[in-house]
Amino acid sequence: MYRYETHCHTSPVSKCGRASVEETVRFYKRFGYDGIFITNHFLDGNINPEARALPYCEQIDYYFSDYEEGVRIGAELGIKVFPGVELSCKGTDFLIYGLDKDWYKAHPEILDMKKTDELPYLMEAGALVIQAHPYREAHYIDHIRLFPRSVHGVEVINSYQAWESSEMAEIYAEKYGLLRTAGSDNHYGAKVFARLREKGLRLEIAGVCSETEINSVADYITMVRDGSLKLFLMDEDGNVTLV
Repeated sequence: MYRYETHCHTSPVSKCGRASVEETVRFYKRFGYDGIFITNHFLDGNINPEARALPYCEQIDYYFSDYEEGVRIGAELGIKVFPGVELSCKGTDFLIYGLDKDWYKAHPEILDMKKTDELPYLMEAGALVIQAHPYREAHYIDHIRLFPRSVHGVEVINSYQAWESSEMAEIYAEKYGLLRTAGSDNHYGAKVFARLREKGLRLEIAGVCSETEINSVADYITMVRDGSLKLFLMDEDGNVTLV
């Protein structure tokens, strides 16, 4: 089975990232992943503040710089690196797959849209839209927001959240007939298990796996849509559990 991380953050693009691109890519290679999606926080979220002073197109160049570095490192190590985007709205996050740097450069208007307009707009442009960790709780989130009519699917496993939030996400996806994905939301690279231990969470990372190799974002979108991907958890010893 081929294994893929669908949700991770790197420094310096994500302000909250605590691991470099190289450390992150090497970590997933060591744990037997065949590819990762770098899904840093976009301009509407927790992006590194140094980007905000730049003109819009230069902000986009900066945003994609971690992904592009990841592609170079991945090619050397033999692990694929794909682009993704994490949009934000008051602590509610959305993973976007399928739109490239040129598309974002051509559409600065998305920054002025409310999410119930922006998400369908991205979907119409060909993006796969997944609500990340929909039941996450944090001190900066005043209430849980759900967007069942504006997304294709839900991250039903996020190994960086309390397990009950993933259980609720699974119920949500089932009741609304939404697609299901899994990811680690890793901000810490190789230090992720130590961070999970500090937070009292299960010592597992996550992802999706398939019988056939994913060679492009388009491949991933097709597999999510047709339900051919399986979701998994992996412990710090490399043991895999299908979910």
